[in-house]
Amino acid sequence: MNIKKLVTNSLLLAIGAILHQLTPPIVLGMKPDFSLALLFIIMIFNDDYKTCISSGIIAGILSAVTTTFPGGQLPNIIDKFITANVMFLFLMPIRNILNNQIKVLITTAVGTIVSGTVFLSSAFFIVGLPTSFRVLFLSIVIPACIINTIVGAVLYNAINIASRRKINI
Repeated sequence: MNIKKLVTNSLLLAIGAILHQLTPPIVLGMKPDFSLALLFIIMIFNDDYKTCISSGIIAGILSAVTTTFPGGQLPNIIDKFITANVMFLFLMPIRNILNNQIKVLITTAVGTIVSGTVFLSSAFFIVGLPTSFRVLFLSIVIPACIINTIVGAVLYNAINIASRRKINI
């Protein structure tokens, strides 16, 4: 077990939870989930399945705690678990082909759409939706995809720069 990776992943998940809590709503009280962008960054930095899935489950629990969607706790956990599995499989063929910057852009865009679709589908079946699936997808998931892609790229660059620096204490 690599303690440095464990601590780094924990810090990234904590930052994602804080950003998820502090993000203002965009439409109908819903807000983009920045913990997703950080989950995808964790998945790019770590290529083992156990780390990616455990990070997905923890991100789901942290998102469930900070959600503002009525009854969105269970859909958040389901969403992050399924999204982590799908995106791990999605990353496998491109992991050694593309550079990390492009992987972050592609993964956050595709992953946010997968996550939003799974979240809305599970919320529809578990608690119901305040309006139609299509309206929520077009007004919440698509803007969140654009925002997460931009924020994911910025956060990846900041994390990459910070990880290169050595701190002498």
